[in-house]
Amino acid sequence: MNPSDDLNPFSSAPPPPAPSEPAPASGPTSVPVQPLALEPLLREFKDDLLRERRSARRWNVGLRLGWLALIVFLVWSVFSAQPGAKSHPNAGPHTALVEVRGEIAVGAEANAENLVGAIKSAMEDSGSEAVVLRINSPGGSPVQAGIVNDEIRRLKALHKKKVYAVVEEMCASGAYYIAAAADEIYVDKASLVGSIGVLMDGFGFTGLMDKLGVERRLLTAGENKGMLDPFSPQNDKQTAYAKAMIGQIHEQFIQVVREGRGDRLKETPETFSGLFWNGEEAVKLGLADAYGNLDFVAREVVKAEHVIDYTPQENVAERLAKQFGASIGQGAVKALRQLAPIR
Repeated sequence: MNPSDDLNPFSSAPPPPAPSEPAPASGPTSVPVQPLALEPLLREFKDDLLRERRSARRWNVGLRLGWLALIVFLVWSVFSAQPGAKSHPNAGPHTALVEVRGEIAVGAEANAENLVGAIKSAMEDSGSEAVVLRINSPGGSPVQAGIVNDEIRRLKALHKKKVYAVVEEMCASGAYYIAAAADEIYVDKASLVGSIGVLMDGFGFTGLMDKLGVERRLLTAGENKGMLDPFSPQNDKQTAYAKAMIGQIHEQFIQVVREGRGDRLKETPETFSGLFWNGEEAVKLGLADAYGNLDFVAREVVKAEHVIDYTPQENVAERLAKQFGASIGQGAVKALRQLAPIR
């Protein structure tokens, strides 16, 4: 090579040396990261969401159908199971039972409409030998009790069948008013019997209103329209009138007992005072005839041991309404409307 070649700019330069490859690392070999499989996860999430929506839709539809079925059932119960007397065709000779339970009042289980309907059905049944009133009641409305008493006497004369009263725990006040129409009254020696009297109760809030600074503003047309108002002072004239009125009802009660018991009644100064006695004393006083329960009367007195119950039964709708608290609301309204009931 000529020395002049080093000075020639156009001469070709020697190729640069090839880079040396790096030496392999002495540590473990790294694995490349794969991307997440999102598509299967999204598909699974979508399927779960669809299943939940279908389940919620089926639940809503089922719930609505359930409520619809309940409403239809309640409507059917109201119209197809109205309280009333039972019919027992071809039952054969038997003792007819009618229960008198709880308070005797309009709207109560033991109201005149229910009791009279049941007694009438029992009397009209050709298989019934007699009717037994099984009584467990503290009494109630003298009007309701009077209606039942009158109907018992009428039906006895019409159908020539006897009626017996069997007292369990209690037969007091209006309940005894009904029992007095029976031909015979049977009790347990520990039964409570009597309370032949009338009461009218209420409350007076005038003293409390004065302490609280509450003013009563009552407007009436008629001087006695606000009679016995619990938020107004007592009026002597109105109080005397109320006492005379319940006195007349008491005399009606006494007359019914005397007619029903006749010579069996052994009157004392306390007989019509409102006192009550146990069954043992009631028999001694002539308020009852003897000891006995339903089975005894059916077997030994009526001579028809088979007993058929004619008591009107509460329908399903009424039971459900009471369970949901309808009876509580009814009781509140009743309490507000009847501030001074007569019993």
